[in-house]
Amino acid sequence: MRAIEGSQEKQGVVRLILMSDTHGHHRKVAVPDGDVLIHAGDFTYFNGSTLAIRDFNDWLASLPHRNKLLIPGNHDSGFAYPAWRELITAAALLINEGTTVGQLRIWGAPVTPGDWGAFGAETSYERAELFSRIPSGTDILITHAPPYGILDRASAVDEPQGCDQLRPAISRIKPRVHIFGHVHQGYGMRRLNGTLFVNAALAGASYEIEKKPISIVIRPASQRVLLRGQAADSPWVIASRPSLP
Repeated sequence: MRAIEGSQEKQGVVRLILMSDTHGHHRKVAVPDGDVLIHAGDFTYFNGSTLAIRDFNDWLASLPHRNKLLIPGNHDSGFAYPAWRELITAAALLINEGTTVGQLRIWGAPVTPGDWGAFGAETSYERAELFSRIPSGTDILITHAPPYGILDRASAVDEPQGCDQLRPAISRIKPRVHIFGHVHQGYGMRRLNGTLFVNAALAGASYEIEKKPISIVIRPASQRVLLRGQAADSPWVIASRPSLP
């Protein structure tokens, strides 16, 4: 697990800026200031072009956030190849691996059902095995796919589109925050069993930007009374009730 230098993250409040599914329209996004910027995948539209990916990287580099984390989504399957990964230099690209920002333990897993095994897991068995590698005690989990049944419906009458194998992994890992996208219409937040689930997909059904990045604030548990359902041994808690833009 590689470490990223932190500043304010070492001692106090950390503001996370969360987004996903920008599909090449990143320059239309008004990005709030914060400490850690997280993009949960689908930054291209069916991989786009080298020129478009370089523009995305330039855009990331122009943002002031001290720490920037990124995972690919199913539209970004070209990043299964190491040569493509070299195009991203302005953010830490996490592909089934972890990092730390200050004291925060973070894991990125781009595996999405239906991505044809682009990131190492084509079958349900392979997805379950891959998710079993995520360390318990991870504070922030970033995936492209939602867990089954959580912010994963295109509408109230549609079937859930989340990942069956991810849901039990969440129960084991118990992250403080789980960030994802993929299902554009599932944008929003839900708290369940001590985890804040965030679908940060900014695009709508037309793949145009329709929503704004989500900002949440967390801080060490030692500085705050624990919230209901929060594990007493967790080093981080949500510091204030997050709200949609």
